[in-house]
Amino acid sequence: MRYSEDHKAQTRERIINEAAQRFRSEGVDATGLQTLMKALGLTHGGFYAHFKSKDELVEIALQQAAEQLRSRVDQQFEQENPLPGFIDQYLSVGHRAAPGKGCPLPTMSAELGARGHASPTTDAIVRARMSAIEDALPAEHAEDESVALLATLVGALVLSRSVADPELSDRILESTRRHLKREIGAAE
Repeated sequence: MRYSEDHKAQTRERIINEAAQRFRSEGVDATGLQTLMKALGLTHGGFYAHFKSKDELVEIALQQAAEQLRSRVDQQFEQENPLPGFIDQYLSVGHRAAPGKGCPLPTMSAELGARGHASPTTDAIVRARMSAIEDALPAEHAEDESVALLATLVGALVLSRSVADPELSDRILESTRRHLKREIGAAE
């Protein structure tokens, strides 16, 4: 039975969306192609009708994850004083608990870097976030501060997700939130 080109495009989009969610929540290496395709009711062999390799899917899924968050982040930075709210949202219990719906950097960038598969899409995401943060900071030292702020946000989220003790996890988020807000002059 032959499927229409529209069906093939819809199936490809379903695979990308599922991969974007799973790669963020479980990691790239932990997400096997067979498991991914089975979750969608598809066969493992059917994967290659849509993608040349898992690496191709990783890059496309990373782009999709960034696109899924773009409007929310853009909206946040359109506010008058965006950084306190951005810090609160990024270092929230909700963001910690739902990695599959959140920023791809904490899960995927560390894994891709460790695998030696640095991604141009990761570069683009990092540059876009740094630029938005930089634009929201006072001009003096904004370039350096944007790098440090983004790295601190990502690192704190990674740490908070990696510890078993819920109190320690909360403390990492809360302490980092307070520290960053003091640094930008928006102490609680």
